[in-house]
Amino acid sequence: MDFQHRAGGKTGSGGVASASESNRDRRERLRQLALETIDINKDPYFMKNHLGSYECKLCLTLHNNEGSYLAHTQGKKHQTNLARRVAKEAKEAPAQPAPAKVKVEVKKFVKIGRPGYKVTKQRDPETGQQSLLFQIDYPEVAEGIGPRHRFMSAYEQRIEPPDRRWQYLLLAAEPYETIAFKVPSREIDKAENRFWTHWNRETKQFFLQFHFKMEKTLLQSSGPVPPSAVKRPPPLMSGVGPRPPNDSLPPPPPGGMSVPPLPPGAPGAPQMPHQMPMPPMPMRPPPPEVLSMSN
Repeated sequence: MDFQHRAGGKTGSGGVASASESNRDRRERLRQLALETIDINKDPYFMKNHLGSYECKLCLTLHNNEGSYLAHTQGKKHQTNLARRVAKEAKEAPAQPAPAKVKVEVKKFVKIGRPGYKVTKQRDPETGQQSLLFQIDYPEVAEGIGPRHRFMSAYEQRIEPPDRRWQYLLLAAEPYETIAFKVPSREIDKAENRFWTHWNRETKQFFLQFHFKMEKTLLQSSGPVPPSAVKRPPPLMSGVGPRPPNDSLPPPPPGGMSVPPLPPGAPGAPQMPHQMPMPPMPMRPPPPEVLSMSN
């Protein structure tokens, strides 16, 4: 047969392959590629029967070679049956118990009462800040446990009616009961040298000191008071001339009484110097109220 003048043909090339030949070559290439990437012997649905052909136990189909089976596994029918089988196995499988959560054993202590404490009120001479120093004694504290503290709002506690003017400082250490101190609800200065704690393991004493921040009203009242202006005496009445000299007339007596005549040769009555009114003294700020607290 002459393939020289056929469309797409070239002399010496052997002609154009038919559709069946192209499909056979494509399946062969796919089989070689699948054999390189997929181990067909590990497929649970792959089976070779006694006739030398291959079967798919999932879809119940017959295949003449391995390439045909591999092409079948990539098809829609095989993928759909795989999804159904996975759903069925998940439904029939017994429910696996949830992994047990790690439980942390809570240490239980028998409360032995309230610890001893001492509270000292202080004021910084340089800044004028008010501070409180707490000393708590824990002689029977549990081994390996240190005291803890935190501030609580008045709306968190359930012992007293909430009052926004107060807050509570809580201190706790096992096996002692938790104690609370009622302090004014002012902003705490958390600077490094204004808030510190110390736990003495030898004497079993816990120290805590904090400072209150200075409020604007206190800063304004503690500042220097500007001197008030000196008031001048009221002017003289209009139409009245200047006072006569001291040696001529004595000062008028009180009550509008007439001036008695002076004996001849007597000196005039001394004239008292006019006193200027004293300027008002600056008002000092009232002393700060004593911080009240209760345990």
